[in-house]
Amino acid sequence: MRFQLAILLLISFNANAQAEDGYDLWLRYQPISDQALLRDYRDAVSAVLVEGQSATLSAAREELRMALGGLLGRDVPLVEVVEAAVKDRLLVAGTSAPGGLIASLNLANDLKAVGEEGFLIRSMKIGGKRRVVIAANKDIGVLHGVFQFLRLLQTHQPIGSLSIVTAPRIRHRVLDHWDNLDGTVERGYAGFSLWDWHKLPDYLPPRYKDYARANASIGINGTVLTNVNANAVSLTPEYLKKAAALAEVFRPYGIRVYLTARFSAPIEIGNLKTADPLDPGVAAWWKEKADEIYRYIPDFGGFLVKANSEGQPGPQQYGRSHADGANLLADALSPHGGIVMWRAFVYDDKVPDDRAKQAYNEFKPLDGSFRPNVLVQVKNGPIDFQPREPFHPLFGAMPATPLMMEFQITQEYLGFATHLVYLAPLFKETLDSDTFAKGPGSRVARVIDGSLHGHQLTAIAGVANTGSDRNWCGSVFAQSNWYAFGRLAWDHTLSAEAIAGEWIRMTFSNDPLLVEKVSSIMMASREVAVDYMTPLGLHHLMARDHHYGPGPWVSGGPRADWTSVYYHRADSNAVGFDRSASGSNAVGQYFPPVAQLFGSLEKCPEKYLLWFHHVKWDHRMQSGRTLWEELCRGYQRGVSAVRAMQASWRSLRGRVDAERYEQIDAFLRIQESEARWWRDACILYFQTFSKKDIPKEVDPPSETLDYFRSVVKRYVPGTARPIR
Repeated sequence: MRFQLAILLLISFNANAQAEDGYDLWLRYQPISDQALLRDYRDAVSAVLVEGQSATLSAAREELRMALGGLLGRDVPLVEVVEAAVKDRLLVAGTSAPGGLIASLNLANDLKAVGEEGFLIRSMKIGGKRRVVIAANKDIGVLHGVFQFLRLLQTHQPIGSLSIVTAPRIRHRVLDHWDNLDGTVERGYAGFSLWDWHKLPDYLPPRYKDYARANASIGINGTVLTNVNANAVSLTPEYLKKAAALAEVFRPYGIRVYLTARFSAPIEIGNLKTADPLDPGVAAWWKEKADEIYRYIPDFGGFLVKANSEGQPGPQQYGRSHADGANLLADALSPHGGIVMWRAFVYDDKVPDDRAKQAYNEFKPLDGSFRPNVLVQVKNGPIDFQPREPFHPLFGAMPATPLMMEFQITQEYLGFATHLVYLAPLFKETLDSDTFAKGPGSRVARVIDGSLHGHQLTAIAGVANTGSDRNWCGSVFAQSNWYAFGRLAWDHTLSAEAIAGEWIRMTFSNDPLLVEKVSSIMMASREVAVDYMTPLGLHHLMARDHHYGPGPWVSGGPRADWTSVYYHRADSNAVGFDRSASGSNAVGQYFPPVAQLFGSLEKCPEKYLLWFHHVKWDHRMQSGRTLWEELCRGYQRGVSAVRAMQASWRSLRGRVDAERYEQIDAFLRIQESEARWWRDACILYFQTFSKKDIPKEVDPPSETLDYFRSVVKRYVPGTARPIR
């Protein structure tokens, strides 16, 4: 890809309307119905000039061809030289290559701020005519700028006086696909894997390109193809050829391919007798394997590793540290520019300490001992993607090591794809949390974007929610979480509400009433789910293994930290996990201002109360009600709010196409039913400890506790499967 190539892009369009089944995601490019706005847009862009050639510029040209033709309802003519279109109103996009049109606009100083992937969009005069200019340093920046310009049109924004300068705040913005080689997806609720390994590398369906387009449109620049519970077979030549074919499709869209590395691969596919990271033969094997991968995939991104966690092999089997294991792989990748993303999701039931403390205890002492191309990948909270968790105490605690965020886009603990839960508020809650690592203002976002500790290597990951379902994510609203992750990965200062507004306008329509009502539903939905699942800081109450539905009674089994009773610790006197200084002292892993807040029963935010404290049932809450009363009201509030969501959605009948309307309405019925299931099961269970009456304002349970305990859900999608 050239460093500087100018492009001025032109479009033609062949309109082939598709059914509104969700396949087009937020890239629908439907005709603009507002006639005044349509005239303005047509006046602003009557031609597009393309200068320069590359696969990425061709992708930008093709996107504009489809989009402008669809949005403006007519072909937009292509011109090949500026002189031929001097009378036309041009959309101008490109890089500042010497001798090109962009170079003549004196934008070099402005472009210094956008780096390799950013861009500027500006309204300015060229040849006496007002033009829209999209400029970047690299071709991929042009493509990102094109998608941003199209977003403005899709959301009906004015384009007469544009002045946008933007660059990604985080360097590596990655989707982690927990996809297995047999086509199943761990914690996947949208069908089978996107990757048809059996037909690769020979057959590349259009869906792969559309996946790349969708990611590029929101700034995602990396994809981990394989499950963190890794299979060493993915590193064999047979599968490297398949991964290389996908990389070829993704490359024009600026998306690099990564793979998960099973730590025992030298034994399983390399015929070695050990995987000890300090063994010279093991180091040589990984170096040779890395060289082989880069022969297949020259721009290979690197490895994601889950080690010594939940039965996965790792360096601790040989008495070595996580740093020893990560550095082994980092040294193999370093000559090629690859990175290692080493997950900090580690815990051991044989360790008698609070599970919430174990990752910190293992990784904090290793700060500064990792190679420069290693990132430690930390989940947003210290347990496991719960509906609500406090931020992970590792953020801010390892100043000498780049830490990357791991969010879960797929709704493992949030009702799966049938529950409408918009996750941007959850993401923002974590990103905006203040660690106080270097005083006030030391937000988690500043840890992962490198600005707090001066790191240049930065990254963020989201566990993908895509699959083979026609609508990609199992439901239309689940698409919003993919979209929100990408937008926040690019710019974490965006608000959850602004992102929701964009997505609604692009996915449904710019109808003001629809935007208002759907935005209200989305913005409330995460808090609603917390209320009917895990109010007041309760956590990990889900049924065993598949995590579908309530299971506050789950106990026994192979290990205590896989049970619900381990986390809520309910007894006749109180409920909640005491992580204060008098309990497990997990609060001691936070910096003092945070520890003092969370560690005080009186000061702890009630949303985290039962996360950090074992609280008496008759404890008086801020409302004046007892804890028991507040807990019951929380569950009831969640159910009532889902019913309000249903009513609000049903008021939009006729404003949304029938197919998507009916699916969403059906899923809201499922959500309301399951919210009642959660409420009734949890209140009845906790009542066996509190011995208190259910408040009158709470609907009476529909069944007995024995009934709810007898419910067994079979063949639940996304359930973990052993790697063989």
